[in-house]
Amino acid sequence: GKGGVKEYLGCLLEHYGDTVMLAYGGGSIKHNGVYDEIVGILNAEGKRIVEFPGIMPNPTYAKVQEGAKLARENHVDLILAVGGGSVSDCCKVVSAQAKVDEDLWELENTKHTRPTAFIPLGTIVTVFGTGSEMNNGAVITHEEKKIKGALWGAQADFAFLDPTYTLSVPMKQVISGAFDTLSHAMETYFGKPDENNLSDDINEAVMRSVIRNIRVLLTDKDNYEARSELTWASAMAENGILKIGKVTDFQCHMIEHQLGAYTNCNHGAGLAVIHPVLYRHLLPANTARFARFAQNVWGIDPAGKSELKLAQAGVEALAAFIKEIGMPTTFAELGVPADTDLKAVADSTVLTGGCCKKLSREELLDILNECK
Repeated sequence: GKGGVKEYLGCLLEHYGDTVMLAYGGGSIKHNGVYDEIVGILNAEGKRIVEFPGIMPNPTYAKVQEGAKLARENHVDLILAVGGGSVSDCCKVVSAQAKVDEDLWELENTKHTRPTAFIPLGTIVTVFGTGSEMNNGAVITHEEKKIKGALWGAQADFAFLDPTYTLSVPMKQVISGAFDTLSHAMETYFGKPDENNLSDDINEAVMRSVIRNIRVLLTDKDNYEARSELTWASAMAENGILKIGKVTDFQCHMIEHQLGAYTNCNHGAGLAVIHPVLYRHLLPANTARFARFAQNVWGIDPAGKSELKLAQAGVEALAAFIKEIGMPTTFAELGVPADTDLKAVADSTVLTGGCCKKLSREELLDILNECK
């Protein structure tokens, strides 16, 4: 919460060695006071600081290797990731790669082996949405292979979530991150099993909270309570609680990941374009679940509506909300080049089986074309 870094970071640093890698993104933390505050605490604790700046949105595998080399050469004792999900994801994998000589991508994707040794990791969240600080999964873009996919790295020893650190983040990025939270919740909610369960009941509350608090920020961008709730919702969507007893789907994420691999588009914005189109294709295979989504999340009155009509109303409410909050609704609005090879995107997308219907490559290409 508010002031947590200043109050507790120094105490936590006592449990680690002298050399700390301070990792961050484009440098915005140097303009909003966060960098100075953290460096001051590190210096007060007598730590040697090794800086690892420039972690980009959609972090690349080459950036991971750069960080791992830096960590090895400087015998880093703790990695402190300051930023959003991209910084956190990159550092999770740096933590693992620095401890093994073998190429981590090949280790995990060819030999199907996960790393077991890590440089300790701590995170200070300045951009909410991904919930990356809550797990050991990372999304990394391998530019040579044209793949944006999952790698497994370190689980953070600690994470600070101070909503005030998000106040200097551009609103476009705030809304994009918050929509990513909503997407995480939906991707879990539409997984199996479909019958009523406590995880889904909690999930509906998380989704309603995200929708409500995004709307608050649109009229009062500095509202601390709304930012606090969105920070907590982001963590809840990815800390595992909503996934208890569920086989999650995340098909929309898989599509967006490969779209990102080919276009480097904004993650949350890409999800916003794809979700309604994807759900229009999935809806006929499980109208009951989408009807529940319409009624319990969007508050749509079922009176006088068939189950199908109610389900469709829920998807259209999602589409209308995306437009309401200023997110793109087409690839053209997203800035995806018209000549993007969508067939290559479809052919390289991971097809999941956790939702109500497994897509074919042909239908996946149809979905991408409908997003134009």
